[in-house]
Amino acid sequence: MAFTDLLDALGGVGRFQLVYTALLLLPCCLLACHNFLQNFTAAVPRHHCQSPANHTVATDNGSGAWLRATVPLDRLGAPEPCRRFTEPQWALLSPNASVHGAATEGCHDGWVYDRSVFPSTIVTEWDLVCEARTLRDLAQSIYMTGVLVGAAVFGSLADRLGRKAPLVWSYLQLAVSGAATAYFGSFGAYCVFRFLMGMTFSGIILNSLSLVVEWMPTRGRTVAGVLLGYAFTLGQLILAGVAYLIRPWRWLQFAVSAPFLIFFLYSWWLPESSRWLLLHGKSQLALQNLRKVAAMNGRQEEGERLTEEVGGSSGRKGRSVSPGMKLDRSAASPRFSNSLAYYGLAMDLQKFGLSVYLVQVLFGMIDVPAMLVATTTMIHVGRRATVASFLILAGLMVIGNMFVPEDMQMLRTAQAALGKGCLASSFICVYLFTGELYPTEIRQMGMGFASVNARLGGLAAPLVTMLGEFSAVLPPMGFGATSILAGLAVCFLAETRNLPLLETIEAMERRVKGGLSGKDAEEKGEEISLQQLGVSPLRETI
Repeated sequence: MAFTDLLDALGGVGRFQLVYTALLLLPCCLLACHNFLQNFTAAVPRHHCQSPANHTVATDNGSGAWLRATVPLDRLGAPEPCRRFTEPQWALLSPNASVHGAATEGCHDGWVYDRSVFPSTIVTEWDLVCEARTLRDLAQSIYMTGVLVGAAVFGSLADRLGRKAPLVWSYLQLAVSGAATAYFGSFGAYCVFRFLMGMTFSGIILNSLSLVVEWMPTRGRTVAGVLLGYAFTLGQLILAGVAYLIRPWRWLQFAVSAPFLIFFLYSWWLPESSRWLLLHGKSQLALQNLRKVAAMNGRQEEGERLTEEVGGSSGRKGRSVSPGMKLDRSAASPRFSNSLAYYGLAMDLQKFGLSVYLVQVLFGMIDVPAMLVATTTMIHVGRRATVASFLILAGLMVIGNMFVPEDMQMLRTAQAALGKGCLASSFICVYLFTGELYPTEIRQMGMGFASVNARLGGLAAPLVTMLGEFSAVLPPMGFGATSILAGLAVCFLAETRNLPLLETIEAMERRVKGGLSGKDAEEKGEEISLQQLGVSPLRETI
């Protein structure tokens, strides 16, 4: 009996699968908050130079007259954020007056910030503006570097130690490092703890998806995988609401980090993947977990029929990982392009000129209909066509946005939101697709490798955005072109719709070379049977 058949016999998509999936997806909601947190904690409010210390007048710095006399105006008629007059230009107080050639200097005495929307951010606290404005993007790049390192570290650890241990540790690390980020008062400490938080993103998302997929029967796998995408969408909406209610950045940081301590505590109850336990010779623990699943699904009698076969080949392993690396690269390249375009759009909400809270809600809500379409097409058409179509459509949306006039902000925002919705849908489809392509033996290592490529894309996104300093056309062209190329690359991957999860590299190679159907795959032994792994229903066939 194949493992997927056993899950169907023990209740299929039963109470255990529903509760287990919900408990794993709940932390993913708040994980999305951390991914987009710098849209609020690193928001850049309007600002202008502080008046020189040796210039004192009866009026305060923020008065219109004093501001007009000391700070020049930019081309839009707003106070210049990074320059001031070396001496007050009192002539400018007269109506229609202008001064040409007046000497200006940098903001040597600091800045005055508009705190009406954002009382405090890391930008206002550490003056990350003007010459230091690149430090804001550096902080996000350091977070993405942590995500990249976490993908490599937790991806390999999960195949050796199991899915549960890295997941439990990631919850604790995120709770502690998130609270520390809110507590310590230096930019250097902020970057260090954001790096540690980034590492946990990979540990949580990769292991949560693997646990959900490996405990879910074939017929429920697509919906369960897409629910992860909805968890991220809900997290973006939660972030908009929490950030609107909690404006100071330190309290906001703490508010979205503290719940992970609760997730850490209840995660001890979550059972390890029995697929992984069987492959690593831990058949007794796998058997205990399977009986718990049967009892929770109301199939206790079927669970009691499972017995451990003494002397079975429970420790049988596949061969080395290297033969799977060709598939690794083909699955990883779309992840890079997808992540590059996704974070290029989603991490700079202020550029649209609307309320950052409104744009965050819009960018979150657009994912709902996009993922409904993605779910339907993945079930009825296939993974490959769905991912390719969404990536190509997103790329066309991003490139088309270049031709919308800048004064049509609502249209630009709506079109960008549609592109982001397509990218978000393809993102979660690629996550599920990648998990199905790799066998259990190297699933976490393969997903970790693909995730590393995705994080390289996330790291590259701020760099591509900076190309806008040279030409406004370069960033959207870069994001759009890579998305279209990724969609074309997906067409060369194997289809996995309605196919059982594979257990070993040999089974994966047989499927890739032979193009077997799901039924043929099971007949030819692509899934390791429970009897091969040391667990069999001896008393009665289920």
